[in-house]
Amino acid sequence: MNYAEFRDSLAGKIEEKLEWKNLATFVPNKRLPVYRWFYYKEGFAKDMVDKIIEMFEIKKNGMVLDPFCGSGTTLLACKQRSINSVGYDVLPVSVFASKVKTSDYDVERLLSDLKKITKTSFVRFEIKEKFPSLFYKAFSKYALEDIAFIRKKILDVEPENRGFFVLALINSSLKCSFARKDGSAIKIRRCPVAPLRKMFGRVAANMIKDVKKCGKNSADVVAELNDSRSIPLEDGSVDAVITSPPYLNQIDYTKVYSIEDFFLHGEPVPGIRAYIGLRPAESIFLDEIDLPVQARLYFEDMDSVLKEMHRVLKNGGRTAIIVGNGYAGKVIESDIILAYLAEKIGFFVEKIYVLNKRFALEERTIKKGVLRESLIILSKQ
Repeated sequence: MNYAEFRDSLAGKIEEKLEWKNLATFVPNKRLPVYRWFYYKEGFAKDMVDKIIEMFEIKKNGMVLDPFCGSGTTLLACKQRSINSVGYDVLPVSVFASKVKTSDYDVERLLSDLKKITKTSFVRFEIKEKFPSLFYKAFSKYALEDIAFIRKKILDVEPENRGFFVLALINSSLKCSFARKDGSAIKIRRCPVAPLRKMFGRVAANMIKDVKKCGKNSADVVAELNDSRSIPLEDGSVDAVITSPPYLNQIDYTKVYSIEDFFLHGEPVPGIRAYIGLRPAESIFLDEIDLPVQARLYFEDMDSVLKEMHRVLKNGGRTAIIVGNGYAGKVIESDIILAYLAEKIGFFVEKIYVLNKRFALEERTIKKGVLRESLIILSKQ
């Protein structure tokens, strides 16, 4: 079946669920304990994971894979339902945030460590730490002094709690920054900001309250730095896949999250592409479809990921993929193309739920078609 025939065959499988629109965004997570510890605008909602878990009837102690784990929403939602999970990402701060959010903590020890950091007399000193050039634009001199001081004091806390307080510092620093994410760029807008030391104390205290409120759940969680075109899992080892790959938007996430990455003690970005499809090359992949070369590269990479997902999924296992369509002079139907690739690999396409629709714009006002954001449901027969 060629692409045109496949597209026609989906007529009865595409269903609108626009009432789930907000669940394809990170916004609902901003009010939830632990999920709100790291704002990841490209993420999706915890409630979306819950709906998929119920749809797939994933049992306790099952295993779920998220090959693009972002800030760990899938992993945390699974843990809270006593479902084991494993997640991968190429962005160091994503893997770091996922690990911190899914770890277990002793509340009393966290409170004791917070006192070590916040009750120490602060003496203003010359900043000896060398910050990236962006930091001198993104933060005031006083905020940089606070960052340097708190980073040093975090080294005095118990090793198992250091990541917790580093994430609190990342979170509070961003709240006291002049930097704002704008698509694929970081823009600087100077405005009044709160004192960073006070913000850090408030953020860390609220995070500790979240730990106390949520308690502990028994489930194994693994989050690792890895390129999901090669997944280090055995064949047929996972019950389900729940994920949202990078959209076809040419955003280099290592640049967008460069401020956050600095706090990981200079941990280097791995020597692989920052986002799916990024490499200067030609490709004849999917030559039956009229696509720009960047889209061909994107789908070629996603084909590799889909093959790995199919390999590690058990027979009868199901997959949920949240993806948005792209625009490059014309609308690129990423949801249908990914479903087409999945079926060629051996998946059965159950449904494509349309979660959101918006106009593709040129020059910010000229409408050039409708872009869908969709949930693709696949199964391995």
